[in-house]
Amino acid sequence: MSAATTRSRTPDRLCAEAVDLAREAAEEAAAPGVVGEHVGLVSEGDRVVTHFFECKEPGYRGWRWAVTVARASRARFVTLDETVLLPGPDALLAPEWVPWSERLRPGDMGPGDLLPTDADDLRLEPGYTAEDEPPPNSALAAPAPSHDLAERVDAEDAELTDRAPQSPAEGKDGRGQVASLAEELGMRRARVLSRYGLHTAADRWDESFGPKTPMAQAAPASCQTCGFLVPVAGSLRQAFGICANEFSPADGRVVSLSYGCGGHSEAAVMPKPPVPAQPVLDSMTADAFPLRPDRDSGSVSTETDTESEDLGHS
Repeated sequence: MSAATTRSRTPDRLCAEAVDLAREAAEEAAAPGVVGEHVGLVSEGDRVVTHFFECKEPGYRGWRWAVTVARASRARFVTLDETVLLPGPDALLAPEWVPWSERLRPGDMGPGDLLPTDADDLRLEPGYTAEDEPPPNSALAAPAPSHDLAERVDAEDAELTDRAPQSPAEGKDGRGQVASLAEELGMRRARVLSRYGLHTAADRWDESFGPKTPMAQAAPASCQTCGFLVPVAGSLRQAFGICANEFSPADGRVVSLSYGCGGHSEAAVMPKPPVPAQPVLDSMTADAFPLRPDRDSGSVSTETDTESEDLGHS
C-alpha cells in the first residue's frame, strides 16, 4: 500500500485527541519554551497518528516537532511511539553537501594551500609515452645515445622505478619511467596539458578577454595588430598572447588575438603640442608713442576751428 493511501485514512479518534500527551513528549525532548502551537496531524496507519507542533528554536524556521502516538487493537489507552524534529514544507534547510573538489573556485587558493590532481585528470597527459615515437630506422628517429649516456639513463631509471610505488599510476612502467625520460629530455615534467586541458583553458581565457566582451566590441582594433602584445609559445600562439600595456584592463593577462581595448598602440597618434615662438624683447631703447593722432594721417580733420563752440557755460 502506498504512503499516499496510508496517510489519506481517517485518523483514529483516541489518537487524534491525544494532543496533550504528544505535547508533553515534545516538551520533554526539546528545550524549554521551544514547542509552539499544534499545527496539525496525519494518520500514519491503523490507530497510528502523528501530531505536529511549531518549533520556536532559533535557526529552525519552518521545522516542526513530530510526535507519533499509537493505540493497540481494542485498547483504550494511547501510548507514545516516537518524537522527532522534522522540516516542514517551507523549512529553512542547509544546501546539499558538495565535495570540496567541486566547491573549489578560481581564486580560492591561498598561501600554503595544496590542490592535488587525480592520476586520471583529463586536463593532463603523460609528457612522454613513446606512442608517437618514430621507427628506429626512419629519418625522424633520434640517434642512439652513447654507451656512457645509456648507462647513466639506466641507473637513473632504476633509481626512480625500484622504489615502492606511491600510487597505482606510479610503478616500474608508469610515472617513474616517464619522469626519468622527461628529465633526460630536458622537459622535467612527468605530465603536460592534454588537448582537453588546452581547450578548456582557451575557452576560459576567451570568455574573460575575448572578442565578445564589451571592451573588445568598442575597441578601435584587435590585439593581433597591437604593439603591446607579447606572443606565447606552443599551439596557443595562433590564438592568444599576453598584454603588456600597463593602462589596459588586461595588463599581464592572457588575451585573445581578437580582443581589443582603447589602449591599442596604433589606435591614434598623439599630435605634438605646438611650440610658441620665443618673445622678442628690446630693453635698450624707448619707443615713442604719440598721444594725439598725426594730422597728416587722414584720421582727423585738417581744418582748424578758429572759434570755440559755445557749450553754454558762463
